[in-house]
Amino acid sequence: MRPLQMVDTKTQYLKIKPEVDAAVLSVMESSQFIGGKVVNDFAANLAAYNGVRHVIPCANGTDALQISMMALGLNPGDEVITPSFTYIATVEAAALLHLQPVFTEVDKRTFCMDVEALEKAITPKTKAIIPVHLYGHAAEMEQIMAIAKKHNLFVIEDNAQAIGCDYTFGDGQIVKTGSIGHIGCTSFYPSKNLGAFGDGGAIFTNDDALAEKLKMIAAHGQSKRYYHEMVGCNSRLDAIQAAILDIKLQHLDEYIASRTKAADFYDNAFAGYKQITTPFRASYCKHVFHQYTLTLNNVDRDGLNKYLAENGIPSMIYYPVPCHKQKMFDAFGGKNYQLATTDWLTERVISLPIHTELDEEQQTFIASKILNYIN
Repeated sequence: MRPLQMVDTKTQYLKIKPEVDAAVLSVMESSQFIGGKVVNDFAANLAAYNGVRHVIPCANGTDALQISMMALGLNPGDEVITPSFTYIATVEAAALLHLQPVFTEVDKRTFCMDVEALEKAITPKTKAIIPVHLYGHAAEMEQIMAIAKKHNLFVIEDNAQAIGCDYTFGDGQIVKTGSIGHIGCTSFYPSKNLGAFGDGGAIFTNDDALAEKLKMIAAHGQSKRYYHEMVGCNSRLDAIQAAILDIKLQHLDEYIASRTKAADFYDNAFAGYKQITTPFRASYCKHVFHQYTLTLNNVDRDGLNKYLAENGIPSMIYYPVPCHKQKMFDAFGGKNYQLATTDWLTERVISLPIHTELDEEQQTFIASKILNYIN
């Protein structure tokens, strides 16, 4: 059996090595490393895939979030509602701009923003909502957009973990996550479903005027070189990463299918065990399984994590400390929150290896060790 990894980026690369190597060599030969046709082509192809008018590539997913909030004209003290059960970058980007993060609960089944808790968190100071499509499962965007419209709020989708996820509206319309809110943001960190060989990110929007503003902010606030109209930043996706991502984009649906197959195997292996709750799949979305995350019931989660490591099986806890309990958010009132579901989940979740190269022999071994531990 091949050694187990949480994400096997090397084996994935080897399968597309000729395509990737040729694309990288082409950039090297052109010597156009920043901007240019390769980056523009990738942006256009990603826009077509995600069904949006504009894609603005940038340096990473955190920058994508920060640039988005800058483009919306949010001011220090404005409140931005976000789940606490998410990676720190979602909230950190707001704090960097001196906005006020307002932490809200998640749904115990989907791990995504609880819409009832969202509406209760809205105040006259609220300006934006950042739903997170966590682990590859979509937040309830139809309801979130209705709430945002009712209260005249912006919506920024954190789509870093769910690129390629299909969302079905009540009327049967199917769209990709990241294309529903006013702005969508994603990350191309190497372990993502669409991962670069370095860092990278992108911003999505269907608003032409907003797209121009996003582009300017990402390029030092300029629309014309050396003429700076607003305070911006320097956030670029380099051409080598764009070339690699453009190749991998052609395989993204294949990658999602492989992850779904692996998730189906786990689901079947753990069916009927009351100590294990497998990932929920809502009817309104197609889970893309960036992570395969179990919720354990009356099981020593940390003990299982250690036991798996001792048996050569990697596993991760995403996330052991929710944002509102992180020391960095003490100044933003983090200690004042009582988020029972979030706290409950942080004590019980554990993520198993899931990636495009995972085979049945590996999964059988993983499942057998987990069942051996809980029985």
